[in-house]
Amino acid sequence: MLVTVSGNLSAAGVEETLKDFWASRPRRPHDGRKIAGVAAGIAERYRIDPVVVRVAFVAMLLCNGAGILIYLLGWLWLAQEGDEASAAEALLGRGRSSTPVPLTILLGLALLPATGFFVDGGFTMVGGVLLSVGAIYLLHRSRGPLNRPPAAAPEVSPVDPTRPTATTDPTPPAWDPLGAAPFAWDLPEPTPAPAPVEQAAKPAKPRSRVGGVTFGLSLVVLAGALVASSYSPWFTPAHTIGLVVATLGLGLLVGAVRGGGRGLIGLVVPLSLVGVAMTSFDFDALDGSDRVGDVRARPAAVDQVQPRYDTKAGSIDLDLTGLPNSGKVQTHVEVGVGSVDVRVPADADVVVDCHTGLGSVECLGVESNGRDRTENVTDNDRDGEGGLEIELDIRAGVGKVVVSRG
Repeated sequence: MLVTVSGNLSAAGVEETLKDFWASRPRRPHDGRKIAGVAAGIAERYRIDPVVVRVAFVAMLLCNGAGILIYLLGWLWLAQEGDEASAAEALLGRGRSSTPVPLTILLGLALLPATGFFVDGGFTMVGGVLLSVGAIYLLHRSRGPLNRPPAAAPEVSPVDPTRPTATTDPTPPAWDPLGAAPFAWDLPEPTPAPAPVEQAAKPAKPRSRVGGVTFGLSLVVLAGALVASSYSPWFTPAHTIGLVVATLGLGLLVGAVRGGGRGLIGLVVPLSLVGVAMTSFDFDALDGSDRVGDVRARPAAVDQVQPRYDTKAGSIDLDLTGLPNSGKVQTHVEVGVGSVDVRVPADADVVVDCHTGLGSVECLGVESNGRDRTENVTDNDRDGEGGLEIELDIRAGVGKVVVSRG
């Protein structure tokens, strides 16, 4: 089935385009792949630069990891070159695939946290997924007829070897008294070969304006975001970079279809890396401290506990097990990049707020890991309220936070 591209976006047209995409969806090639061949398969199917597709996946990482979800779905539902079916279809018994079943199950399990991020990731991730689906839809509408999978060969009816075939006896040539055709005695002189005609040089292909127009639009978006940041707190530096990267990504998509725009890759890649870093790391944790290195403290009295322990890079080891059984302690522990390990007495009443921008948290038996993890725990131990009271506020930009009883 071949879908004719038109300017009408009716419901029937969208449905037909989606059906045609599924029937002729890309295959993951063996050559040119970096991981599973999803980006290479999309590029080969629609005859665009694979670098553009890979940059698009990296850009979608800014949208709370939407690129990971799209890539996992492609790994599962796009068949590998030479396979009868995709890994997911083979697991459902709809064909055979060279992807091992254990790997398919692991990929399916990996979809669970990715889908959870999709649900909890808010507008940013949902918007990234919708933008990816829309880009694939527009790409198929404009370049769907290109490089379609070959159709199945028509069936040939079998030939019965025992059935006689019709034959025609050769007719002997008519008798020629001269032994040759009469006109053969008077042959014209051979015509001289025509002189070669010089082909006119092809006119130079006009330079694409996609790159320049996209760069100009990105500057307009940047200026608009800077102005809007004075009126809305949503326009943070990370969100502003995300808007610029999205604009450049759309320009790359248009350039892949119409030609041009490769120079935008040099802007998208570094901006995407900066955006990922800004959305993943808690840079606020780096403020307020000039210290670099490890911090170790073991106060033996309540008045020896400092109100703040911090370092920009290193580890903090705070041992509070030597404190007396009465009194109240309140302190703030903060590390930019590194680890925090705090030990409290076994019978103390503890209220602790643990946070990490990127890493893991083990807070009095409550564990979590990933990006922007926060755990609030109140633990009075087995003897109930009474005795030493400890309030802790622990933060790490990138690293591990551990609070345990001694």
